[in-house]
Amino acid sequence: MDKFSSFAQFYPYYLSEHRHPVCRALHYIGSALVIIVLLYSLFSQQWRWLWLLPLIGYGFAWVGHFAFEHNRPATFKHPFYSLAADWVMLKDFLTGQLKRKLGAN
Repeated sequence: MDKFSSFAQFYPYYLSEHRHPVCRALHYIGSALVIIVLLYSLFSQQWRWLWLLPLIGYGFAWVGHFAFEHNRPATFKHPFYSLAADWVMLKDFLTGQLKRKLGAN
């Protein structure tokens, strides 16, 4: 699907593109590191580290897609929905909802 009229429509597609557990783990690692670097920068007021955020966040995710999922990241066609979906997927993983949602696809 190329067109989505809502995030609710997009998210099941996003999950279908993240079936491989290593790919998802790399997304979680990247997201966690983004939070760590962001908090470090804010509390230390060392703003020079902020340039790493997109590199870390997208770098880990893209390795997962190219090396394990063998698909093209949704970021290329749906950057805003994809960014939001990264955080929703992490939330679903941490709250134990992901397995059910993956099974629904």
